[in-house]
Amino acid sequence: MDQAAADERVDLPAYAARVGYGGALEPSLETLRALHRLHPVAIPFENLTTLLGESPPLDVASLEQKLVLSGRGGYCFEHNRLFGAVLESLGFAVTGLAARVLWEREPGAVMARTHMLLLVDVEGEPHVADVGFGGLTLTAPLRLVPDVAQETPHETFRLRRHDGGYVLEVSLRGEWRPLYWFDETTHLPIDFEVLNHFVATYPRSPFRSMLYCARALPDCRLALRNARFTVRTLDGGADSRELQSVAALRRVLSEDFGIALPEEPVLDDVLAQVLTG
Repeated sequence: MDQAAADERVDLPAYAARVGYGGALEPSLETLRALHRLHPVAIPFENLTTLLGESPPLDVASLEQKLVLSGRGGYCFEHNRLFGAVLESLGFAVTGLAARVLWEREPGAVMARTHMLLLVDVEGEPHVADVGFGGLTLTAPLRLVPDVAQETPHETFRLRRHDGGYVLEVSLRGEWRPLYWFDETTHLPIDFEVLNHFVATYPRSPFRSMLYCARALPDCRLALRNARFTVRTLDGGADSRELQSVAALRRVLSEDFGIALPEEPVLDDVLAQVLTG
């Protein structure tokens, strides 16, 4: 990331309190692993801002206010921009990367680069860090090495070389499935400003019309796609139900995902549209 971004320092004690981290604030692999595990537990993935018709700001002060101090979550650009700023404030060397999402896409489909992830140098070895991929968000950094299965507190992942870059794959029920493709081309904060604005405002963007929430608890994953609420256990079991009212949506968002809901007059109207989406 550029020097201007590096100069935006995070309030590390406030962030550590938000994610429940009490260890050393130093640029070590142990610190990276701990923060990567805790962040998706404490700060949910959610796109209420784009559903309300807004483009979320990506400056560090705004992200701290929203994700750290106000009890909200965000989507990939918000999570990984904040996480990258935290890591830089700790002394890590961080590079922003952009990925083409392959999850739930037809084989061979060519997608735009609409996902943000991070490349983090730890003691001279590059690691992939990504705390913002929704229902399959990594809960541990991955070494940037191909064709090696790497366990996390949740699923097992691997990186496969493809077309000058890497495909991140996850093992689900014994099958390797692709999540996204990326290469090591550096993307600067201004690049993510453009991508963020596109994803938040493009009329056909799913983040404008559908509700997505996710949280990686220690023993399960929670996911909400419009009104369908799913709890997936680590052994592969899943329990899903359809929420039937705005009150039920509000309760799941606040109690299960831990989101301090925005006090927007139109929020209930937006949630009502989600129920019929």
